[in-house]
Amino acid sequence: MSLHLTIEYPETLPDAVGRTRAQFEQEARWAMAVKLVELGQISSGMAAVLLGVERVTFLLKLGDYGVPMIDLPETELLSDLENA
Repeated sequence: MSLHLTIEYPETLPDAVGRTRAQFEQEARWAMAVKLVELGQISSGMAAVLLGVERVTFLLKLGDYGVPMIDLPETELLSDLENA
């Protein structure tokens, strides 16, 4: 079962940001998914499912939003490197 989220916005908003209505709505979906991943509330895999894209596609686009693909604390990253 799928649920739907409806967000009201002014009719002029897509024009104000230089997008068509479809482009604006697609970017809004991406922004929501990226933010949820950044906050650690959903996985990148779940975000990809939400957007209907491959996980790799989602991960590669994170940089467009200024979100790192891998966000590990330095100590955890060093530990992983030592154990590799």
